[in-house]
Amino acid sequence: MTQLPSPPVERPRRLPAPRLSADPDTRSIQIGILGTILVHVLLFLVTPHMLQLEPTHVIGRAPPARQFDIELAQDEFSLPKRPLPKEQAPFKFVETNPDAPDNVPDNTNNFGAQNQQAAQEKPSPEVGGDRPAMEGRTDIDTAQIVSGQLSPPVPPEPSAPPVEVTPEQATAAPRAEQNPLSGFEKMEGDDKDSYGSNIAKFAENAKPVPEKVEGVERAQLTEGATTPGQQRIDPRRPRPAPRLEQRARPAIFSENKIGTANIGPVAFDAKWSNYGQYLQQLIETVQIQWDRILIQSRVYPASGTIVVVKFRLDKQGNVAEIIEVGPSSVADQASRSCVSAITARSPYGEWTEDMVQVLGESQELTFSFYYQ
Repeated sequence: MTQLPSPPVERPRRLPAPRLSADPDTRSIQIGILGTILVHVLLFLVTPHMLQLEPTHVIGRAPPARQFDIELAQDEFSLPKRPLPKEQAPFKFVETNPDAPDNVPDNTNNFGAQNQQAAQEKPSPEVGGDRPAMEGRTDIDTAQIVSGQLSPPVPPEPSAPPVEVTPEQATAAPRAEQNPLSGFEKMEGDDKDSYGSNIAKFAENAKPVPEKVEGVERAQLTEGATTPGQQRIDPRRPRPAPRLEQRARPAIFSENKIGTANIGPVAFDAKWSNYGQYLQQLIETVQIQWDRILIQSRVYPASGTIVVVKFRLDKQGNVAEIIEVGPSSVADQASRSCVSAITARSPYGEWTEDMVQVLGESQELTFSFYYQ
C-alpha cells in the first residue's frame, strides 16, 4: 500500500509592516516625515483645549435688535474746504502809454497801469510781437515805449487880460445895425376853416429886437461892443491854447524789430492790475527823487554808467532790505544816489488785499538806473 505524502503545513500569512530602510539617508527622511505627521496630529487634538474653546449653547431666542435714529449736524462731518489755489503772480511789468485808449488784450503775460493792446503808428515789415517796433539801444532791455517829463509842467506865459468896455467906449465904438424880425401869419382863403400864411423875407442883420437899431451894416465884434461890460478880444494877442504834456518818465528805448499789425498810438500788450498801478506810481516817485538827488549833489557820474539795485518791498510798502547793489566797479557816489532814491520816499503805501493774496508778504524788485 502506497502511502501518500502529507501536505505541507501552511504558515500564517504576515501582514506588511512598515520598515525603516537600511540606508541611513533614506531612514532619516522617513523618520522626519513620521515626526511631522505626529506633530500635526497632536496640534489638532490639543489646540482646542489650549484655547479653552467652549461650545455655545443656544438659550432661547435672541431679543430683537433695537433701532436708533442718529441725526448728524449739517457740517459736522462735511469734507474740509480746500484752500483756493493761489493766483499766479504777474509775469512782466511794462510801462504803458498813458495816451493810448483803454483796450483789454486777448492774451498776454504783461501787466501795467492800464489795459492796452499792442499798436504802433506806422506799419513794420515784420509783425507778430506784443510790443511796437522801435529803434533804440541793443545793449539794454527796457519796458518803455514813450518818453515824457514827470516834473510839474511849466505854466504858460500869462496873456493880456481881456479888456472890459466902459459905457463911453461902447458909445464911441461903431454900433452894429440890428433889424427886427419881419413876417406875420393871418387867415386867408375861401374856406373859413382853412389856414394860410404869408411868406416874409428876412432883412439883413435880423435880430430878435423890438425896434430897429441904426448902425454899421457889418460891424466887426472885435472892434467894440454894443453894450457896456462886454469883453473885447484883441486879435493881435490871441489867448494861448492849453498845452497838454505827456506824463511819462524820460525813456531809453530798446531796439525791437518785430512789431505789431495794429496801427494806432504806440502801446504795449498789457492788462491792468492793482500791482501794475502801484508799481507805476512807485517807479515815478523813485524817478523824481533820483532827479532831485542828482541836481542837489552837483556830481554826475560818467555817461553810460549803469547801477542795478535789488531790494525787498514788504506789504506795508516799506523797503525792508537792500539785497544787492552792483556792479562793484561803479563809483560809490553813483550807487548811493540810486539807493537813496529808493529808500528816501519809503513807505510807498500799504498793499491791497488782492495784492497780498497774489504776491505774499513781500516781493523782490530790481531797478536799473541809467546815467546818460
